[in-house]
Amino acid sequence: MLLMLLLAAAGCADPQTQAQMTQCAGQAYATSDAAMTRQWKATYAYMKGRDAQNKSRGGGFGYAASLLASQRAWLKYRDTQCVLSSGEFAGGSMQPLAAAQCKKRLTDARTGELKSLIWRK
Repeated sequence: MLLMLLLAAAGCADPQTQAQMTQCAGQAYATSDAAMTRQWKATYAYMKGRDAQNKSRGGGFGYAASLLASQRAWLKYRDTQCVLSSGEFAGGSMQPLAAAQCKKRLTDARTGELKSLIWRK
């Protein structure tokens, strides 16, 4: 498995065909999505802890529930936005590439947003 990943990554250093470019963009997006998932888990755990600590408002502020609702809405936004932005290439071989690049860009930005929500005192 690791060898296959290394070979695939090596091909992404200089993709020559549209199919290779699309595959590499998909791999880059998958890497970004995995990083966001890790950050999501850390941020969600942090927010659950904040809720447990902050009982002064009658049971906690609702940080975790708000974060969950925000993430669900964001996922819908990302997917819809990337359909829209890749629509310029609808029906062509560039459409999947453009969609993967869009998802990577937005996912990287969301990872930063999730990270910034961990407030340390």
